[in-house]
Amino acid sequence: MKLDAHTADAAVRPDAAARRAVDFVALTKPRLNLLVLVTTLAAVYLAAPEGLPLALVAHTLLGTALVAGGAAALNQVWERRTDLLMRRTAGRPVPSGRLRAGESAGFGLALSAAGLLELALAVNTISAFVAALTLVSYVLVYTPLKTRSSLSTLVGAVPGALPPVIGWAAATGEITLPALVLFGIVFFWQMPHFLAIAWMHRDDYAKAGMPLLPVLEPDGRRTGQQALLYAVVLWPVSLMPAVVGLASLPYAVVATFLGFAFIWLSADFARRRTMATARGLFLFSITYLPVLWTALVVDRLWL
Repeated sequence: MKLDAHTADAAVRPDAAARRAVDFVALTKPRLNLLVLVTTLAAVYLAAPEGLPLALVAHTLLGTALVAGGAAALNQVWERRTDLLMRRTAGRPVPSGRLRAGESAGFGLALSAAGLLELALAVNTISAFVAALTLVSYVLVYTPLKTRSSLSTLVGAVPGALPPVIGWAAATGEITLPALVLFGIVFFWQMPHFLAIAWMHRDDYAKAGMPLLPVLEPDGRRTGQQALLYAVVLWPVSLMPAVVGLASLPYAVVATFLGFAFIWLSADFARRRTMATARGLFLFSITYLPVLWTALVVDRLWL
């Protein structure tokens, strides 16, 4: 049976709406922000292993997810022109033209505001403050700095390491030494991770005019040296939970094994600086943090 124009148009509209919904979800970078929620939830448990009201945990995760999603959307609006120049980001909703910059910015601001209100009203003001610091440092400091200085990688590690502090503050209402230890682990972990990514995609970053270290120094010597340096520093920092009472010897053994593996792969990358060594370092980095966090949580359970 042949469809008339009105029926065909009605059939197309829901499909277009579904595609727009998928694009708005993509603005929040859901896969990346899943790690944000995992580290936040882990910190909540580490701060209060005896348990917290389920509603408080839910409000913490919802507020954090909204702020993280809003920050990701605002980041993509800001970077829409440079994203269009890079092969791996040109297909994102804003640079591709599927979503307008104005509506995407409004979406990001709405999510961010809702997340901050959720944390402030349903959790506590300390967690909301840390989330606001994460948002501002990511969108207004790190994002514009990416086209100006290679230090953007170091600066960007700050908002990336704050989610566990949000979780700790949500559970305890304060920021104490263990929260800073968790921050330090994620901060130093990010550097070899980001440097490996920057090396693998250095041609894309060069096209976009981003002066990251592998772009400024094509032979990659300092990139490899810095990846190794941060991996070496990460190992003793990863042992600090045992020092501040968050973990015991079994965790320290796991952290040492993971730390030495991270150092070895970083040293291999520093020595050879090939696509294969960078990819190996990157793949281990995305395994390292979930395994370390799991070991910390399990150890805390039996402490």
